Order: sequence, then C-alpha cells, then structure tokens
Amino acid sequence: MHSTSSDKIDALEAEGRAAVAAASRIVVKVGSSSLTTPEGRIDANRIRDLVDVLAVRRTAGQEVILVSSGAVAAGMTPLGMARRPHDLASQQAAASVGQGLLLAAYTAELARYGLNAAQVLLTVEDMMRRVQHRNSQRTLRRLLDIGALPIVNENDTVATHEIRFGDNDRLAALVAHLMRADALVLLSDVDALYDGKPSDPGTSVVDLVRDPTDLAGIDIGSTGKRGVGTGGMVTKVDSARIASQAGVHTVLTSATNAGAALSGERVGTFFAPAGGRRPSARQLWLAHATAGRGSLVLDPGAVRAVVREKASLLPAGVVKVRGEFSAGDPVDLCDEEGTVVARGLVNYDAAEVPDLMGRSTRWLAREMGPSYERELVHRDDLVLLGN
Repeated sequence: MHSTSSDKIDALEAEGRAAVAAASRIVVKVGSSSLTTPEGRIDANRIRDLVDVLAVRRTAGQEVILVSSGAVAAGMTPLGMARRPHDLASQQAAASVGQGLLLAAYTAELARYGLNAAQVLLTVEDMMRRVQHRNSQRTLRRLLDIGALPIVNENDTVATHEIRFGDNDRLAALVAHLMRADALVLLSDVDALYDGKPSDPGTSVVDLVRDPTDLAGIDIGSTGKRGVGTGGMVTKVDSARIASQAGVHTVLTSATNAGAALSGERVGTFFAPAGGRRPSARQLWLAHATAGRGSLVLDPGAVRAVVREKASLLPAGVVKVRGEFSAGDPVDLCDEEGTVVARGLVNYDAAEVPDLMGRSTRWLAREMGPSYERELVHRDDLVLLGN
C-alpha cells in the first residue's frame, strides 16, 4: 500500500472512494503480470488471493465482473515459449492452451465459495457490431442474474487481424459502460499513477484525477515492468478516462491492493466521473469500441457543420472517399489535411459515395429517387473525436 501525497483527503475523492465500496455492480480488471510467475506460469497463490477478494464482494450481494488477462502468458510455458510471441499465429496458439488453464484455476478457487465461473470471450468485432454488442450485454446480465461470476477476456484465439483492445484495459472500461457498472478497478503490478518515474527522488503519487487537465505535464510512460502483457500505464490511464467519461468511479492500483481498493480505502489513483451530460451508449461505443472501416474527406464547410454546429454529414460536403465499407459500418470523417474529426455510421456503401459527393440531397432525390434524400451520416450516429 502506498503512502498518499497528502494526509488530507479531498471531499470529491472521499465521496468517490465510498461509492466504490458501496457499488452494486463492479468491474475488476487484472493484468497478466499480476497473475503469472516471471516464467509465464499461472501463479496459483495470486489467483487465490484475487478470488478471495472478489468472493467477499460477491457473497455480500455485489455483482462482480472480472476482466482477466493471462491466457497468452499462461500458455507460453506449456508450449516451450521463452518469451511472449509477437506473431499472431503463435499468440493464438498460446491463448488457446492458456485460456483453459486460466479458467480452470479460477473455477477451482471460486468453487471454494460455492460460486460458478462463467467464461465470456469477446473480440473487437463483438463491440463494433450493434447486434453482437447487445447480445454480449444480455449474456452478461443473465449470468449476473443467476449468480455466476463472469470472467471476460479478449478472444485471441479467433482474432483475424491485429486490432487489440490494449491489454484488456480498454475492454474493461467498455464492459463497465456496457453493463452500467458503478465502479471499475484496474489492477496491475504498479500501485498507482505517479507524477514521474516512481524510482526518481521527489516523485509522488497522483491520488486524484478530476479531469484530463490534471494529467497535463505527467509522463505516463509506455511499458510495464515485465514482458508478459501488452499494455502499460498509457492504456490504463486511457481506459480510466473512458470509464470516467461514462460516469464510472475508477481506481487504478496494484493487485495486492485489490481488497483495499474495493473497500474504499485510499490506495492507488482515483479517477472521478466526468461531470455534466454523459455520452450516450452509442456515442461512447462509436468513440472507443469501433475503428473506421474507411474514411470520408470533408471540405471546410462540412467540417465546421459537423464539429461546431453538431450537424449531420450531407453528401454535398464530401470531397473524397477512402477504403472499402458497407452501409452501417463505422467510418472516420477527416478534414482535408487528414485529421480525423469524427466517426459515424455511414448510410451508403463506399462504391456509392463517389456519385453522391458534392450533390445536395434535394438533387439526389430528384435525379436518383427519394431513397437518396438522406444524410451520409446522421448526427445521431456520429461522435466527435480529438481535442
């Protein structure tokens, strides 16, 4: 447990940490380095310690969802891999072997408390497509209703490309939003966010992050201490910001502080929920759970209309189309310099767009039929990105 930078706790932080302790539904994310030995084997003691903490919460009536990394790391040693593989095929092989070992360990430990482990494997595609997105939500809700403890992981074994959530941190934030969780606790081998390198003299813990401006000037770094995970402090802070934006109370700390964090004690870094109007489920989904399948380049007038006036994107404002996409896919909206300013669900296939560019919807309806009198991207299916 770290020492705080000040003995006097901020009222906002005190209230937020109390909300974590009282949360009805909690998402806990644990990283690979917190579950495995340096050689890549599952550490039975670490699994047991974590389950002890989660079981206390679950048996007290709180709903708990665990997002757990560790499948690739757990599969490395059985397959004779000295270090985490970089190629996708080897990662998939290790995950295929390791996922079973990981779930078996959780199942055995939860059984001591009469609890059932429920494996839920998700991909980026599951969060990008609305049908899969909603089905994932229904499945997790049903598992919680019947008293199971869902254990979520990214489905590395069926990934077809190298788009990744980012060491499961972003996945955990999105699951917290998807399930309307009250709290998110991100566990790793680092006990908190620091305002510099923890080893440097004078470096102190950042106890509270009220909003992104509190992070200005802080060197977050990029990698963890060990080579079994894929993310670092950057992905954890980004994930905490996603969750905060969704109104979720978030704590970032080490796995050894899990019990203290869930009890509302002052450990790690607390990220306060964003004030004001929260983004809709669709807006957060578009911003953080999707990747553009292609892009539309907008003229300055269209950029102004979309960004400043919060208007829909009309065909008249598009000057170029890039990539292959189908109606209903997420696409990036860019200015003429290539900066992505927004993302939205497009109403036309990529092949149709060149014939629509520069035309008014009235002209399109008159010349091509009434079905063409519609936006390229409706404002309700659009989210602004960047600063």
